[in-house]
Amino acid sequence: MNILDKIDSVTNISQRRLMAGGVQPAPKSVKIELTARCNLRCKYCSLRTRKKQPTINDDMSLDFFKAITTDMKKSGVDEIGLFYIGESFMAPTLLVEACKWCKQELDFEWVFLTANATMAHHEAVRKLMDAGLDSLKWSVNFFSPEQLAEIAGVGPKWFGIAMRNIKHAYETRNKYGYKTILSASSILDKGISGVSTDFLDTEILPFVDKHYFLPMYQMGMAKSKTEDIGNATHGNTGRIDSETGKANRPPLPCWAVFTEGHVRVDGGLSACCFGSDARFDMGKLDGTNFMSQWNSEKFVKLREAHIKSITEGPGALAKTACRVCVAYE
Repeated sequence: MNILDKIDSVTNISQRRLMAGGVQPAPKSVKIELTARCNLRCKYCSLRTRKKQPTINDDMSLDFFKAITTDMKKSGVDEIGLFYIGESFMAPTLLVEACKWCKQELDFEWVFLTANATMAHHEAVRKLMDAGLDSLKWSVNFFSPEQLAEIAGVGPKWFGIAMRNIKHAYETRNKYGYKTILSASSILDKGISGVSTDFLDTEILPFVDKHYFLPMYQMGMAKSKTEDIGNATHGNTGRIDSETGKANRPPLPCWAVFTEGHVRVDGGLSACCFGSDARFDMGKLDGTNFMSQWNSEKFVKLREAHIKSITEGPGALAKTACRVCVAYE
């Protein structure tokens, strides 16, 4: 399978969805934050906007995860992402059990995960692959120990750990014949992130099936944090096309409010793929109300505004939650 086709199938807003207006059928995909914890503090990540940094006691319970995913399956969701803002490998037992539940009990078509590789310990990766994980993507936005320390605010030792984990996952997948697709993405930016071609050629490309670039996003970030970023892409444009070097879709209307759900560890249903707090919340899940929250009054009005942005531009979002986003201030 071409992983880029899989990604683009989610970020593409079909004409059918646009014609449906504010009230939408179930999203194709939902990302769920199993834990809000992360061992990194990357300059470009919306996690830095959280006033209270979570502990292990704030992780999502497996029972709640089972309830909301059962509701999503009944509602017509096809794909589950076992991550959102936090680093899921911070809760490896919960992560593995969540994968087993989605693949072996609920039989979701596609279960995927993005991780920073520093916490992807060998045993947890193998258990995930054994449970049926369809896709594991590494977020690789550093090409040296020094750059990792600068970007993520952690010790340089984590660079070597991440590189070893990426290689070991590839070896494990191939040795045992697992079907998990391995990929990696990097932010295409000359400022605080970006990676060198030589680094990719030697340390990443030999150990993944596909690598691709993403633009620098700034949705969901506090305005004060954007001073670190420099050149940033406003709105959600998807990924960078490898042939043209440009974003493969316009930022508006935002696909995140039409085709993919985003659930924080506390059950908050966010309209933004970087909704680390309640600023973009459209509802709250309880395990039985997914579609009512997916089509809450707030969500319906927001989608109608995004559809208007096709002809009216960003001004159509003036009285919506998206005006909180620094991209439209």
